[in-house]
Amino acid sequence: MKYLFSKEHTWAAQSEDGSWLVGISEYAQNMLGDVVFVDPPKVGESVEQFAVCGLIESVKTGSDIYAPLTGTVLAINEAALSSPEKINDHPYTTWIFKLEANASGAEALLDQATYEAQV
Repeated sequence: MKYLFSKEHTWAAQSEDGSWLVGISEYAQNMLGDVVFVDPPKVGESVEQFAVCGLIESVKTGSDIYAPLTGTVLAINEAALSSPEKINDHPYTTWIFKLEANASGAEALLDQATYEAQV
């Protein structure tokens, strides 16, 4: 899977059905520490690229979740909500929410090598 990153440490990856999965980067989960709570956007909600759309809390602090793309939320990963530690264990396979296939703004995101060089 090809991951694209925002400067706010969220990733987006296009799934087989064309929709976009969204999560937080390994760097973000390392900075947060043990994730204990996730408050994602609601299904059906429209999110704007680089705008706050949710909250993630750890034992250390809380942090906003920024939408990496503009679009409408199709689904929430209930497994990530019920077991938020999965985000620490597998940040690139534990998505938080899914956006519609025609979500826009991918050209404004960073590829993995560029993102990792910046952090």
